[in-house]
Amino acid sequence: MATPGRIRSTRRLRNWMVEQVNSGRYPGLVWDDVAKTMFRIPWKHAGKQDFRSDEDAAIFKAWAEFKGKLSEDTRSDPASWKTRLRCALNKSPEFSEVNERSQLDISEPYKVYRLVPLSEQGQVASGGRDGARVKRRKRTNDSDSEEENRTKKIKDEVISLQPISMTPQEIEVEREITIESEDGTEAILQKNDSSLPTLLVSVKYVGHEVLKREIFQRDIRIAYYSSSASPPSLVALPVGAVEKVALPEPGSALPEGSITGDQLQACSTLLTYMEKGVLLTSNTMGVIAQRFCQGRVYWRGPHTGDNGLRKLERTPFPVCLFNRQNFLQELNLFRSSGGNLPQCGVTLCFGEELDTEDISGKLITVHISLPWATQQVQEAQSFRESVALLQTLANQSPLNEVTFNVVGII
Repeated sequence: MATPGRIRSTRRLRNWMVEQVNSGRYPGLVWDDVAKTMFRIPWKHAGKQDFRSDEDAAIFKAWAEFKGKLSEDTRSDPASWKTRLRCALNKSPEFSEVNERSQLDISEPYKVYRLVPLSEQGQVASGGRDGARVKRRKRTNDSDSEEENRTKKIKDEVISLQPISMTPQEIEVEREITIESEDGTEAILQKNDSSLPTLLVSVKYVGHEVLKREIFQRDIRIAYYSSSASPPSLVALPVGAVEKVALPEPGSALPEGSITGDQLQACSTLLTYMEKGVLLTSNTMGVIAQRFCQGRVYWRGPHTGDNGLRKLERTPFPVCLFNRQNFLQELNLFRSSGGNLPQCGVTLCFGEELDTEDISGKLITVHISLPWATQQVQEAQSFRESVALLQTLANQSPLNEVTFNVVGII
């Protein structure tokens, strides 16, 4: 047993794991953040029909080989390989599982672990009885099957719903939580072009657009409002109010025969879990979101790293879906060097993963674009085209020079 207060040295495991993540040899083993402080590790259950031992268990097998534990008896035992690495990660003070970022209920499940800085290691030992209780609970959860964890997560998500009813006091509280970074600079930025909407929202049911809205407020709530809930206001909103974007009933919003009866029923059922919805704010950071609904919300954006896919968790902490500073850096790079156009929006998908490029088959999707960003990209494109034209003319000139005659227009 380790001496109390002493940090168990597992630098060998840390160095090995960082090397494997960086190598890119293992499908699904990738960094979860740009700073490379957290990584994803594939976590598919060996009993699943689509389990691929060569891919899904590759990293676990590699650790067994590295430790010299891959005997003849265990050369085809993915469960034992997984248990060995899982125990090593959980016992090491240099790793901590990040439960809120792990995804165990998707087609390609994964866990997320954080590399714990040396300054934080050993602090859990001072937790006393409560700390020991948390440790025991964690070990119990680790011993549960992935199916049990998945079932529990689904049950936690699907609970009884209450219709939304927002009072002015509730709106103000939400504004304080979500946009506490508001300052004078931000207000100036929002008024650079008052003719442009703050956001453009497009809602689609199974690929058919059922709602398109220009938003001039900074805060919006995208939600389903049942007949018993407070309907969205149709009058002009005061500055600073939260604008409600109501997800329409599919039966009345979709042309007859545009989707199947099963799809129509699925949309209607999913909407019942979208009450309270998602709150979004446009500010100097970019677009910030907070999920309040019971239904799961997945999103895709240009500044998430790796494959750009995320699940919006139902927590008190808002998430940045679109990073303004990153966009401006991408825009400057495009203007000076060309390359890929910066993206100007994000996509939300309710109830289903954004696991394909073609999302026309998804039940409910919402695309949110930023007109100010689109305008700047268009201006950068025009600039690039002008530079290219000048370069072409210069190349056609024997002296590589271009002369313009400026003619006044009366």
